[in-house]
This record gives sequence, structure tokens and C-alpha cells, in this order.
Amino acid sequence: MGVYEYAAIAKSGKNVKGVIDADTAAAARRKLREQDLYPTKVEETQAKSAASSEGQVRVGFGNRVSMRDISLMTRQLAVLLQAGMPLVASLSALLEQTANPRLRKILFEVRDRVNEGATLADSFAQHPKVFTDLFINMVRAGEASGALEQVLFRIADIQERQVRVNKKVMSSLTYPCFLALFGLTVIVFLMVAIVPRLTALFQKQGADLPTLTKIMIGVSHFLGSFWWAILLGIACVLILWRAWVSRPEGRLRWDRFKLKAPLYGSLQTKMICARFGRTLGTMLQSGLTMMVGLDVVKSVVQNRVIEDVLDDVKASVRRGKDLAQPLKESGVFPPLLIHMTELGQRSGELESMLLKVSDTYEEDVELTVDAMVSLIEPVIIVIMAIFVGFLVASILLPILQLTHNIRT
Repeated sequence: MGVYEYAAIAKSGKNVKGVIDADTAAAARRKLREQDLYPTKVEETQAKSAASSEGQVRVGFGNRVSMRDISLMTRQLAVLLQAGMPLVASLSALLEQTANPRLRKILFEVRDRVNEGATLADSFAQHPKVFTDLFINMVRAGEASGALEQVLFRIADIQERQVRVNKKVMSSLTYPCFLALFGLTVIVFLMVAIVPRLTALFQKQGADLPTLTKIMIGVSHFLGSFWWAILLGIACVLILWRAWVSRPEGRLRWDRFKLKAPLYGSLQTKMICARFGRTLGTMLQSGLTMMVGLDVVKSVVQNRVIEDVLDDVKASVRRGKDLAQPLKESGVFPPLLIHMTELGQRSGELESMLLKVSDTYEEDVELTVDAMVSLIEPVIIVIMAIFVGFLVASILLPILQLTHNIRT
């Protein structure tokens, strides 16, 4: 069954657009007429041809499926299932509620696969660019346990928390980034547009310029003459850095540097611990085994150093050790996570303890971001003040000198 994009005219005379599934274009037109829509254009979408040989859907610019879209879809599906609606009917209802065109096309394919007898998890697994290992494994666990709607609610909670934390981090860093960009733009404009005019004025006077002014003139001349070389150099550095990071050795060193970087290293560790606790706790709570949980956690931490540590942790757990012991031996995870894990194992409530420690680290991440922003803002202002002071001094000094020479 194909998916067709259509443009049609409703009985009210309003132009409408959308997608519809049918075996052929003629069948799609018939279905539209049955809905009192008069099609003017019916074309098969490229959703299936856009998929790679492994079944991956390319999600590019303009067709991006955000985590917010996924979390909303997941919660809506959970509500429909909880209301007693069959799975295929729930997926059909989701198609009418989903605004994102790419996600709607994916749901068409998922519904068709489920209708053909595939499991929901296997249908989602055909789109690994959109649905994570955590999502797929938890859905599979929900289907096996018969509690799919509860598991979907948990997935939605995880995604909404991640969206909230990411939004908090981005919104907090927006103002410092804007301030730094604005300051840099102003300084470059002064050096390129204003300083050369003042330089010409000073040179006409034939006076011996102060050293500070000569430095400013040299910098202005360099920026005006070799701006293209500066941009080219920045582009080359970024390309070389991307090539280095794409190599396993470079990625490992870069991730190790991020963990040890001042201020940011602490924030990175807290974010990883929050993901670790939330993911593993939720998966254990959903009935998945520790081994499967650690595999999924490894895919969400997004740090090569921690991934290697989790391989060792998984091997130790397989040999019969408690989870807390290899975490402690790794020397990477902070004491709070280790102590809460030990407490959870002793009390038999490991899942709830991991979720609690995740809540703690998520709150700590927000506080750390606020502290970093409060530190970054005055640093940017001080740096801008130094550059502006340099410009003002380099301009005023020769003016004062010329004034003095005129008076004498």
C-alpha cells in the first residue's frame, strides 16, 4: 500500500492538502471522493524511496522530526490505547493528529507493517534515525508484558524531561552567545570601517603616532586586507577538527577532554549521570534485564569514554558482580550515583533509586547552567570593555598629541 500526497477542494470550496494511503492513485482518488473531497492533484510520496537499504529514513533539514514531536506522538498513542482502542485504529487516529509531514509518513508505514502482522517495536525499528534504541526496546518490553500503554507513558515522560533540560540549557546560553556575537561584530566593524578613516586623518598630519595607535592600525589593515584568509583558516580548522573527531582515536580524546574541561566537564558528567539513571531505571522498571538496559544506556550517553567504561561494567555484571562495584572501580562516575545504586541494590528498589538520582542530577544541571551563565556574562562584558578601551585609547592618544602640538 502506497502513501499519496493530495490537493483537493472541499464541499465548502476550501482548498485542502494532506496525505492518504491507498493501493493506487485511482484508489486514493476514490477514497477522497468518499470523504466529499474533489482531488486536483494526487502524487505518490517518496517516503519509501527515501529509506535506505537498511530501512533508515533520512531526516533532513526542513523535514526534521524533533524529540518533542516524538514525545507528543507517544503520549497520544498511550492515551488512545489506555482508552481501549485497538493498536491499528490508534495508529490511524494518530495520523489525523500528527502535524509533522515526515512523522506522518513514518506512521503510515508503521501502521501498514502492524496491519500486516509485524510487532509495533519491529515496525518502529525500521526507522532508527527517528526512534532510538531506548524507544524500541521499551516498546518491545511493553508488548511482551502486555502493558504497552504504561510503557509508552514512561517513554513520553523520559522524552519530555530531556526536552525540558535541553530547552533550559539552550535558553540559558542564548543571551551570552548573542552578547558575544554582537560584541565581536561591533569590534570588527569599528576596526574595518571606522579606524581606516581615522588613520588617513592621522597620516595627513604627519605626526609620530603612539605605539598603541600603530598596533591598532596594523590590526585594522590586516583585517581589511586578509579577512578572506581568516575565514578560510577558520573553515580549514573546523574541517580538520571534524575529520579528527570522526576517527575513533580522535573521538576518544575529544570526549575525554570534554569530561576534564573546567566547568563544562562537571556539567557533562552530570548530564551523563542523569541519562544513565533515567534510562536504566525506566528500562528495569519496564521489565527489561540489566544486560539489555546497559546496552541501551551505552547508546544514549553520547561519550566514547563512558561507552568503554560501560562495556567493562557490563562484563563485570555478567560475571556476577553488583552494579555499584564496577561503577565505583571505573573512577568516572561520581559518588552520589554509586551510593544511590548501592542503596537501591540493598533495599531491592534499584529502579526507583536510579530515577531519584536522575531527578537530582537534572536539577543540578539546571543550577550548573545558571551558574555558568552568571559567570560567562561578566567575562564577556570585561573582554568587550578591554577591546573598546583599547580602541578608544588608540584613537584619543594621537588626537591629544595633535592638540598639544598645535598649542605649542
